[in-house]
Amino acid sequence: MKQVFLDANVLFTAAHNPGGKAALVVELAAAGHCQLFTSEYAHEEARRNLTAKYPHCLPQLAHLLSTVNITPSNLSVPFPDSLVPKDAAIFQAAVTCKATHLLTGDLKHFGHLMKRPDETFGITVHSVADFLSSL
Repeated sequence: MKQVFLDANVLFTAAHNPGGKAALVVELAAAGHCQLFTSEYAHEEARRNLTAKYPHCLPQLAHLLSTVNITPSNLSVPFPDSLVPKDAAIFQAAVTCKATHLLTGDLKHFGHLMKRPDETFGITVHSVADFLSSL
């Protein structure tokens, strides 16, 4: 089964747009097609950004998190040298939960690593759309 780690921006998008692609990933997991993970760090970032921009979406975030496993960040596991510290923590949490895929909308920091498992310790980094098209 695919172990899928969700970055904060994916959580934010799923909560803000419950009819969108990010929310579809959560629905697929609820139906047993994959297992979802995130970190407390990513959850907190999504919650903070929703509070600032779309506070009415906080109940939706809480609801979707019932399908997502929270994993700790293990700062001792490896990460690609090109990642900035906040993104390294996201990647390290994905490694910690043994994710097969990391979904993010952060093309600025993760774009060069997309679909490069040879550079990401076997984890395939995808946008949500790319992940859905790979199913």
